[in-house]
Amino acid sequence: MSNEPSVTLDHHEMHLYLNTGLVVKQELADNDNIKGVGLFRTEIPFMQSDHFPPEQAQYELYRSILEANPDKDITMRTLDIGGDKPLSYLPIVEDNPFLGWRGIRVTLDQPEIFLVQARAMIRASEDYTNLQIMLPMITTIAEVKEAKRLLKQAYYEVKEELKDPLSTMMMPKLGIMLEVPAVVYQLSQFAQHVDFFSVGSNDLTQYLLAVDRNNPRVSSLYNSFHPSVLAVLQEIATQANKLEKPITVCGGLAGDPAGAVLLMAMGYQ
Repeated sequence: MSNEPSVTLDHHEMHLYLNTGLVVKQELADNDNIKGVGLFRTEIPFMQSDHFPPEQAQYELYRSILEANPDKDITMRTLDIGGDKPLSYLPIVEDNPFLGWRGIRVTLDQPEIFLVQARAMIRASEDYTNLQIMLPMITTIAEVKEAKRLLKQAYYEVKEELKDPLSTMMMPKLGIMLEVPAVVYQLSQFAQHVDFFSVGSNDLTQYLLAVDRNNPRVSSLYNSFHPSVLAVLQEIATQANKLEKPITVCGGLAGDPAGAVLLMAMGYQ
């Protein structure tokens, strides 16, 4: 059944993408119906190492994924650590890590980490047009502007190093994850700076309900079908479609049959 076309009985097509880590090539090869990767978790190689992976190692991994699937969009999320994703060589000790130093906050505070990863991604995309870059844990327009500045710096550095006047390397499309409730009320402003949106439904639900889904004392309160969660998801879809910005959903809700039907009804494609 997994290779059946993702088309409803009334001929409405839905686009399915992978949410994946290290086994991208095999997962894509196993199912022709998958349109590409909606979220490649670049933090996994970082978490499996005892030090920050150097640019060349990152480049080789990203390049192997892009060249194995040249006709499918590959969306790579910049390093998303903190919260429940610690690095042994960058300890973060906080009373409330989910409200602390995580995602884009870490890499903008440590721009050398961001730049190395951005260079590796952009280098890997030479001769290909299927790379998309996504920023996690965005809260403000200023974060997007600073990330874009660093991405442009990385792009022009790599372009200069290539010294190839025939190079067709392009700036990748840029998107943001919608996981912090504050972004819902700034979508029209964000739309002026990015190419696409992706809802991180797990964290969005967690922050809307003030529930740590990994805490057994309150995890029973975590509910992706909570009326407030559904209302926010509907608002996001309505705004994104009005702004003509592509939008995807990653998280448990998209993998739940009932959740998938609800999302489709809301206008997610």
